[in-house]
Amino acid sequence: MMAKHELISSDSHIVEPPDLWVSGMEGRFKDRAPHMVVDEAGMARWYVDGDTPLGSVGAPSQAGLRYEDPESITFEGMIQDVRPGAYDPGPRLKDLEVDGVDGEVIYPTLGARLYTILESDLLSACFRASNDWMAEFCKANPGIFKGNALINLDEIQGATVELERCARMGLPGAMITTYPGHDMGYDDPAYWPFWAAAQDLGVVLSMHVASNRPGPGQVSVFTTEGTEKGAAAFSVTQDYWVRHSVASMIFSGVFEKYPNLKVAIVEHELAWAPYFLRTMDWHYQELSQVAPYRFKEGKLPSDFFGSNITLSFQQDDIGIMLRSIIGVDALTWGSDYPHAESTWPRSREVLDSMLADVPPEERRKIVCDNVARLFNFS
Repeated sequence: MMAKHELISSDSHIVEPPDLWVSGMEGRFKDRAPHMVVDEAGMARWYVDGDTPLGSVGAPSQAGLRYEDPESITFEGMIQDVRPGAYDPGPRLKDLEVDGVDGEVIYPTLGARLYTILESDLLSACFRASNDWMAEFCKANPGIFKGNALINLDEIQGATVELERCARMGLPGAMITTYPGHDMGYDDPAYWPFWAAAQDLGVVLSMHVASNRPGPGQVSVFTTEGTEKGAAAFSVTQDYWVRHSVASMIFSGVFEKYPNLKVAIVEHELAWAPYFLRTMDWHYQELSQVAPYRFKEGKLPSDFFGSNITLSFQQDDIGIMLRSIIGVDALTWGSDYPHAESTWPRSREVLDSMLADVPPEERRKIVCDNVARLFNFS
């Protein structure tokens, strides 16, 4: 591989092996575990709790097809067509070398869909099994692979215990639902013990696209493979949910109370952020009655981007043009390997084009230094 840490993906994925939950779930939930069913045509689909669908293995594992044969990208897929690098650390290193990527922050694939499970105890059991597997995967190359746990925030004390357990296993990041499926938003003081634990443990909390809990207006696009009513409208407006969650944290003073808490907004791209930041600042300054919490030292809501909040993008050339408004220190790039929309195996080519007019010192921050600092790459 190239000299270490010239290019780090802040958003990559594994594709879970068929037996992860069947073999990894604890006894009382084993018969309800996520499992794969292969039909007569060889197409593999995931189900949980009997026959509740979780989607298939097609597009999430079809890296490279967008360049070779984009018309062949589909939700449907066979397990034998999944790239070995999606679930095996050895072949994965070879795929990283092909792409010129020196390290990566790794997220689940099917795991994010599990947030649609309504029964909280079952959800937590599924997450524990996934977290065990992710930690073991990343142990193969801890200087290159930085994994994310899955955390269920339905019950704060249990979530905190699992966060601590995952940190002990070496996972530096943890996914939380982009938007809770109940009325308790992230401005509620009930979350304070969890924010405190994440800060003290140095664990980055990630809000990854398509990881909402079920609730009004939220569509399970990937579990229903895009057939649910409103899927297209939901897909193109997912930044609404993450904006709501992050604004709730900012305006309630979470990042002043926990100044070392880090939140990564992942795969929501960038171009929405400048208007969002300006709007937050305007409301804070001009409509103080709706934002009564006052920040110390004259800070504005936008000041927490870069210091506490980062944005991971894949191919947002408009966002790059607006980077000075967002703040370069808040930007990280991700390849999204091995998903169909991934820039693999042409990530360097894509970045050379997209960042052609970006000064070298800014480019270095965007493609390496910011995420290296956030996730403690050596």
